[in-house]
Formats: sequence, structure tokens, C-alpha cells
Amino acid sequence: QVQLVESGGHLVQPGGSLILSCAASGGNFRGSVMAWYRQAPGKDRDWVARITTGGVTTYADFVKDRFIISRDNAKNTMYLQMNSLKPEDTAVYYCKATLPEGTHYWGQGTVVTIGS
Repeated sequence: QVQLVESGGHLVQPGGSLILSCAASGGNFRGSVMAWYRQAPGKDRDWVARITTGGVTTYADFVKDRFIISRDNAKNTMYLQMNSLKPEDTAVYYCKATLPEGTHYWGQGTVVTIGS
């Protein structure tokens, strides 16, 4: 059973930065495609960024050039560096693991609030 635990969510002022982490256990992290999603209050969950097993990254247009996704396979951890934060980035951020056999796992989420 794969477990994913997100951390790093916080209240940040507009224009600020934040780093989220997703720690994985119980599965093949190195062989998994990892992704970040977010869900703002009253809205659907949206895909944010993805990183493949080989480190290839893709981003949603609304975070491109502001967010950076990365992974450390030695630590079984994925990260999301978030820069130039905007109020509309306020959401619960979730990490998702897709194992080689196609099974998906989600974390419980971490809350990011952009405001003063």
C-alpha cells in the first residue's frame, strides 16, 4: 500500500514563495510518475504539474514559469517550488503517484493560502 504525505502548506503573501513536499512510502517511487494537483474552494481538482520517472516535467499553463516540480528518488520525495504566488493559487494541493502497473494513489493534501 502506497502512502503519500504532503507538507509545506502555509499562509503566504502575494508574490511570495513556498515549497511543498510529498513523501512517499510503501511502493515503487522511482518507477512512479508523480504529479501535483490542486483544488480551490468550490472548484474541481485541477492538474498542476507532472514529473516522469526520467525527470521530464510538464506544467499547466496557469503555473508555467512560476512553479517547479522536482523529485529526489533517494529520499522518495517530490517537491513543488512555488514562486510569484497569487491569490488564485489558494487551494488544497495534492500529490498523486501513478505506479508502473497503472494504479493511482493520492495524498491527503496540504493547504496553501495566499493573502495578507
